[in-house]
Amino acid sequence: MAMMGNIAIILVCKIDAHLHSPMYLLLTNLSFLDMCYTTSIVPQMLFNLGNSKKTISYVGCALQLYLFSTMGATECLLLAVMSFDCYVAICRPLHYTLIMNQRICILLISITWLCGLTYAISEATLTLQLSLCGINKLDHLLCEIPVLIKTACREKKANELALSVACIFIIAVPLYLILASYASIAHAILKIKSSEGRKKAFGTCSSHIIVVFLFYGPAISMYLQPTSSISRDHPKFMALFYGVMIPTINPFIYTLRNKDVKGALGNMGRSIFCSK
Repeated sequence: MAMMGNIAIILVCKIDAHLHSPMYLLLTNLSFLDMCYTTSIVPQMLFNLGNSKKTISYVGCALQLYLFSTMGATECLLLAVMSFDCYVAICRPLHYTLIMNQRICILLISITWLCGLTYAISEATLTLQLSLCGINKLDHLLCEIPVLIKTACREKKANELALSVACIFIIAVPLYLILASYASIAHAILKIKSSEGRKKAFGTCSSHIIVVFLFYGPAISMYLQPTSSISRDHPKFMALFYGVMIPTINPFIYTLRNKDVKGALGNMGRSIFCSK
C-alpha cells in the first residue's frame, strides 16, 4: 500500500500538466523519500518476521543505518521547505512565482538531500565506531542510531552529545521554522474576509500540517532525549510508525485533502479504464 500510494502520487504529478508547480515537485520528492524509507527497512523486517533465525549482516546493518538516517534527516528538512512554500503561497501570493520558481525549488531540494546525506555519513560513521564488546544482538526491528548507541558497552557520551547537537539542526530548527511559518499563515488567513477564501487557504496547507505532526512527534521522542532513557519497546513502535505507517498514510492524506491531486488521480484512472 505504501509503495502503490506513493508511486501513484509521483506518476500523477509527472503526467498531469496542472500539477507541474513547485508545490507538487516537493510532494513528488516527499513520496520518493517515503518509498525509500519503506524499502530500506521493510524487506529485511518481513524476512526476519518470517524466519526463526532473525539475522542481518554487519554490512547490511551499516547500509540500513546510512540509508535510514539519510531519508529521515532529508524528510525533516524537506517538510520545512514545504512549509515555506505554503507560507509564500498564502502570505506572498504576488511574489510566489519569483520566490518559488523551478530553479530555486530544485536548489532547495538539492540542499535538503545534501544536508541529509552529510548528517547520515557523520552520525552513522561515529556510531559504527562504537564498541559492542561482542554483543551481536540488537533489540530492535532495524539498525538505528539511538538503539546502537544504547547497546554500546563503553564510553558513549561523545556520541550522545554529537547526536543531540546534530538533531538540534536537523529536527528542532526545522520544526521552529515550520511553526513560525504556520503562525504567519494563520495570521494571514484570519485577515481574509470571505469564508470561502479562508477555507481555500486553509485547505492548501492542512494536509502538510497533519504530515508534519505525524512525522515530527515520533522523531522528537526518539532523537531529542538521552539514549539511556529510551525504553525497551519504544524504539520498535516509533520505527514502525515513521518507517511504515507514515509512508502508507501520507498518500491518502494528500489525496483526500487535496482537490487537485484527487481530480488528477480520477482523470488518470478514467483514462486507463477508457484505453482498456
